[in-house]
Amino acid sequence: MRRALLAITGLAAGTTALVVLKGAPGSGQTVPDVPVALAPVTPGGSAAPEPPSPTAAASGSATPSSRASAKPTPKPSADRSPASQGGTRTRTTPAAPRTTTSAPKVTTRTVTGPSVTYEYGSLRVRITLSGSRIVDATAIGLPLGGQSGQRSDDVQARYSGTSGEVVARQSASLSTVSGATYTSTAYKQSLQAALDKA
Repeated sequence: MRRALLAITGLAAGTTALVVLKGAPGSGQTVPDVPVALAPVTPGGSAAPEPPSPTAAASGSATPSSRASAKPTPKPSADRSPASQGGTRTRTTPAAPRTTTSAPKVTTRTVTGPSVTYEYGSLRVRITLSGSRIVDATAIGLPLGGQSGQRSDDVQARYSGTSGEVVARQSASLSTVSGATYTSTAYKQSLQAALDKA
């Protein structure tokens, strides 16, 4: 028992002396240069810290106790983003800005052409425009009854209304209604004057 106690005490004293002598300033020991490829690797996968340079050992700034007290690198915490932990993160793109300007209001207006006198009477054409587009047309003052009234009805049916030839062609270039040449011509003249006014 006594021998074992002496052996342990001697071992402890020798180790302490070795540490003190090795780390003492001015001990004159030089640290051998170890190539990076042969440097020992720690279990975490990174190379072991480089041994202190001879000047640092001589000044006493890098003792084994100061090396041992260096802080280990922190592990990633749970509150870090997935990208910093090596995971993938979806990139969100900002939404396109919404336009707040509304389309200009389209104004609807009515324009009436001059009264045109022809062989069977007189007529005027009134057109309704939405913006610059003709949306409706009608003849006013057409003769009623008899053969003249029949011709007037034929012209009105062909040219006027929201689905008539005036709206379809958007101009006064209309085909002449058969059997109502004078009425067709008067209608076109008043229509052209209304378009020029519009």
